[in-house]
Amino acid sequence: MKYIINTFLIGIIFLFISTSCGINNKIFVSSSSKTNEVSTNSNKIVEAIKTGADNFNVYFPLLKNKKVGVVTNQTGIVSKLKINATGDPKNTTITPIKESLVDFLIEENINVQKIFAPEHGFRGTADAGEHIVDGKDTKTGLPIISLYGNNKKPKPEQLIGIDVMIFDLQDVGARFYTYISSLHYIMEACAENNIELMILDRPNPNGTIVDGPILEKEFTSFVGMHSIPLLHGMTIGEYGRMINGEKWLKNGIQCNLKVIHCVDYNREMNYSLPVKPSPNLPNDQSINLYASLCLFEGTNVSVGRGTEMQFQIYGSPFLPKNDFSFTPISNFGAKDPVYKNQLCFGENLTSIPKVNQLELKWLIKAYNSTSDKSKFFNDFFTKLAGTKRLQQQIVDGVSETKIRKSWEKGLNDFKEMRKKYLIYN
Repeated sequence: MKYIINTFLIGIIFLFISTSCGINNKIFVSSSSKTNEVSTNSNKIVEAIKTGADNFNVYFPLLKNKKVGVVTNQTGIVSKLKINATGDPKNTTITPIKESLVDFLIEENINVQKIFAPEHGFRGTADAGEHIVDGKDTKTGLPIISLYGNNKKPKPEQLIGIDVMIFDLQDVGARFYTYISSLHYIMEACAENNIELMILDRPNPNGTIVDGPILEKEFTSFVGMHSIPLLHGMTIGEYGRMINGEKWLKNGIQCNLKVIHCVDYNREMNYSLPVKPSPNLPNDQSINLYASLCLFEGTNVSVGRGTEMQFQIYGSPFLPKNDFSFTPISNFGAKDPVYKNQLCFGENLTSIPKVNQLELKWLIKAYNSTSDKSKFFNDFFTKLAGTKRLQQQIVDGVSETKIRKSWEKGLNDFKEMRKKYLIYN
């Protein structure tokens, strides 16, 4: 995190201090997790991207005298500059800090009633697909309601006493990343129970990519709720607007939705996530490759769960031996990974350039190289792809160029619909 504090900026800060009041002389100025640097002559200007959570001056007034539920996890953080004003400018200190949205709301006397946790749990430590149970947050004492397993949609009795629901989860732009499926059910529950919903928006690290097959409705599941491409190119706030606007909730109902926008953000910016969005997406490379490599989860090929290079490598015991191999073991986020303790051969993608589309070349290469093609695909592949056609195309030897051509009309129609819901140009 970079901060440039010159005489002019210090003057602005102390002007803010002199005209503001804060508890115990602690004043919080919204900061940023990432910056966009622009050079002008000899000066360097740093323009901060403020997430929706950082934009608290907008949503605080809307929470006054309200009972609040929060859907979040470890990605729901607030970035701030903490100014300790002593009355003596020489002794005033400015410290950049990050903290949990829930902790921050409680500190600011927002009446938080419950935490609702998606896949991986409130602290984001559970394996993919692992059963998460309800419980209590040890730090705040707040009840935690799991939104994974058999309770993907909050029950009416779990929403009693809540006036406003806040939704703050970091999405990565892929249709099968289940945080957007949780958003659907939260929107539906809020609409049915007359509860306001506020999405604190966050940048999509794959926000420039709209690609892949459109989901066909008969393959709807928790890893694909709506007829969108595999990479949708929207923030989670924009996606919520689309769910509402297209009346995709049950019986066409709509929720009372407000999106708290990011500030100084456009989707062309590179955005590096300050926190892992889930245990097996450890860095920017894995997040960029996630959509392309996640299709392997519907095959007999490992994507590196049980290593420290998750979604940056692929391989299996059934691919040809070569110079690159790995052996998955039980580790954080993968207690029982595919091919645990077995030697896998494949390909290392940790250092390749950033991709700007859904890449199929590794999937096609692995299928063509595997020793027993009849065992390559499993039933989960169709759910991930959202169509049976992609598997058949690969089996039939259709070229990647022709496969992409078959997506063209669906993608064009989606892009036209998508325009209505975009917030960031």
